[in-house]
Amino acid sequence: MTERAEPWHLRTRRFLRATDQRGELVRGARFLRGLVPGEGALGDPLAPPTGRSSDRLARLLTEAGADRPSATRELGLAAVQAWQAVRRSGTRPVAADGITVLFTDLVGFSTWALHAGDERVLELLRSVAKVTESVVTGHRGSVVKGLGDGVMAVFADPDEAVNAAYETCSAVSVIKADGYLPHLRAGLHRGNPQRVGNDYLGIDVNIAARIMAAADGDEVLASASVVEQLDRDAFTVRPRRNFRAKGTPKDLRVFRVVPRYTAGG
Repeated sequence: MTERAEPWHLRTRRFLRATDQRGELVRGARFLRGLVPGEGALGDPLAPPTGRSSDRLARLLTEAGADRPSATRELGLAAVQAWQAVRRSGTRPVAADGITVLFTDLVGFSTWALHAGDERVLELLRSVAKVTESVVTGHRGSVVKGLGDGVMAVFADPDEAVNAAYETCSAVSVIKADGYLPHLRAGLHRGNPQRVGNDYLGIDVNIAARIMAAADGDEVLASASVVEQLDRDAFTVRPRRNFRAKGTPKDLRVFRVVPRYTAGG
């Protein structure tokens, strides 16, 4: 008996799959993707969902045959990455010596929100978000994500970060809300958090959030890593004594920071 020949379409599929997995082609595709501007962590499962169609496509590409290398997958991700780079309206700061992470939060908001009703709560949150976005971008920062009654933002320049934090607190304090006087608190820390998609993760992010949680209303607290980079002629800096926050280094030094605005500034 003669052995039956393998159908041509099966031979073709096997050939294409083997070619797609060739090491030199996969490495070449990854190299080309590295040259494309945009999110290097595109499709990373740790990245938070954004709802964008391009992000969903990137996730599908990443998950498709994730157990084997694929030049086609790398080129597909490169195409999505390039598309997002063209469509993106803002950019995240890049600084060789680190970035400054800002967290903000409305003091006493949750208690008021329990009785205020959804309509008034949403009206206040929209007003706070609008003010925050305007101030942060005006100081060359970028809002990473909203956190309900606060935000996480990042800056390359620590001076801009502190000014943005202080001005946001001031702007929010004049927003009108029935039965509630909005007071924002802010915390800043400088470091090298890991960027994952449009988000940042790591110890430095956690420290910034803990510092914010220890602040009072209308107060801006910053770690020594921020203060050491500031133009000290432009800010009044006072140690926050007896600072304690769970999940932060024992030797963490925190300061209350206020800009020194001049008549012509």
